[in-house]
Amino acid sequence: MADLKDFAEKLVNLTVKEVNELATILKDEYGIEPAAAAVAVAVGGGGDADAAEEQSEFDVVLKAAGASKLAVVKLVKELTGLGLKESKELVDSAPSNVKEGVSKDEAEALKAQLEEAGAEVELK
Repeated sequence: MADLKDFAEKLVNLTVKEVNELATILKDEYGIEPAAAAVAVAVGGGGDADAAEEQSEFDVVLKAAGASKLAVVKLVKELTGLGLKESKELVDSAPSNVKEGVSKDEAEALKAQLEEAGAEVELK
């Protein structure tokens, strides 16, 4: 049981980059779609009626690149897996969605990283 608790703590403390790497490994090596697994976990979680009413999916919206546009473009490229050209177009077309339908924790982590790079970000 202690091993499972340690494993759970490691999962909770993963960075966004590590979560993306884990998702790639699960998909490529084991044929598991991480989004489907997350839905299964969320449905199996049980939760109460109040939790069901609370917003569970968020969109991370880039409102403006700020002063350090290059740093924001590089970070968007890293976080989304888009190419450099696509990342630059996304930043140039602000306000635009960086990621859609992500969990609250992931959305807040993305927002923090983007704001640290100098971007203006909003969660919807």
